[in-house]
Amino acid sequence: MTSQKPQRRLPLAAAVCAALVFSLPACAAPVAAPAAVGEAPAKVEKNATTGIAKLTLTQRGLDRIELKTEPVTAGAGGVQLPYGALMYDSAGKTWVYTNPAERVYERQEVTVSKVEAGVVTATVGPPAGTQVVTVGAAELFGAEFNTGK
Repeated sequence: MTSQKPQRRLPLAAAVCAALVFSLPACAAPVAAPAAVGEAPAKVEKNATTGIAKLTLTQRGLDRIELKTEPVTAGAGGVQLPYGALMYDSAGKTWVYTNPAERVYERQEVTVSKVEAGVVTATVGPPAGTQVVTVGAAELFGAEFNTGK
């Protein structure tokens, strides 16, 4: 013969578990507000003369791709920049994305003379002190050329 007491506690245990499960979403970190309908993560303004675009990212777009930049430094034979900043286009030209203002990025051509130990020496490129994108440049390239659609 079995006791009825454990079976009487079952609904109470189920109610406690349900209350805990439904209260968990309230403990979670707040989710960022969705972007406004039609708001693009980047505004692309093409220069009619050069064909190079100026990209202005929204704060949400910037957070999403987690861009990182490092400064260009002066070196023997030209300027030096991290190899991670270097981009190659389909024609084999080398580029970097500069960060001239907050949330603004522009592609600039670079003439590479040497790559050694993760450092690029360029005879033509942005001046020393210019911030260049080292993480997230591929996403900027995609936004500039609308490759995500």
